[in-house]
Amino acid sequence: MDALVKILQKDARLTPAQLAERLGRSEEEVSAAITDLEKNGTILGYHAVVDPERAERGHVSAWIEVRLTPERDGGFDRLARRIARFDQVSSCYLMSGGFDLAVRVEGEDLREVARFVSEKLSTLDGVLSTATHFQLKVYKQSGFSAGEGENDERLVVSP
Repeated sequence: MDALVKILQKDARLTPAQLAERLGRSEEEVSAAITDLEKNGTILGYHAVVDPERAERGHVSAWIEVRLTPERDGGFDRLARRIARFDQVSSCYLMSGGFDLAVRVEGEDLREVARFVSEKLSTLDGVLSTATHFQLKVYKQSGFSAGEGENDERLVVSP
């Protein structure tokens, strides 16, 4: 049901009847497939993609590069899962390149994010270093353009 997952990633508000019509399947088949995908952990959840400029004054997001010491017989998994469980962490990814984890943190203000980094994240055994990058503006998020309508000019392409 790869096609079902792709459609749901673009618009999870579609009804089973609408999904069935798009996929050429019965509504019952689609409902059963969604239930299976939720039960087996393929679909982790549903959420609204929100333009932070219009919705959340005083909200701060930051990406934190984290370098870790890998554990014997476990690599980065145990520590990455521990970091991911913090309430302030909205996303956590194992990365290639110059750092090991990319951690997205949400807070009410810069001080809250800074406190999280200095008091919780940096103090964990196995965390070698962090580099924090504060999000200044959103142009596109989860496939949706933010601030649409403000200036819809396209860039000129010349040969």
